[in-house]
Amino acid sequence: MTKKESKGPESTESTKMNSKKPSAISKSEGLKKQYLESKKICKVTFRLPKEAASDAKSVTIVGDFNKWNITETKMKKLRNGDFILTLELPCNREYSFRYLIDANRWEKDWFADKHIPGDSGVDDSVVVV
Repeated sequence: MTKKESKGPESTESTKMNSKKPSAISKSEGLKKQYLESKKICKVTFRLPKEAASDAKSVTIVGDFNKWNITETKMKKLRNGDFILTLELPCNREYSFRYLIDANRWEKDWFADKHIPGDSGVDDSVVVV
């Protein structure tokens, strides 16, 4: 299923990405990358801080690396309320992605390598490996 074909949330006011940058961010925010030269891959740890997903029950990461499947890649909720997931991604590429909170609200990664305009006026985050 492609991003344009996904049956995910429509771009309405209630499902648009939060446009405010969280005021207080966990000390461990941002993407962490570990390059494995022997395999030409990068282990990327994605972290959505609790401040960006307060009261969230579930978060999935949706992007180029999973063909924009809105249910495939669920993140783990930590005790401190952050959501985390590590993926192995082939190097020498850029991957667009977003977080989907409780299957109804998009959020970008404020600490991504860059941001680009996405569908329906919602920015995509980009990780460069």
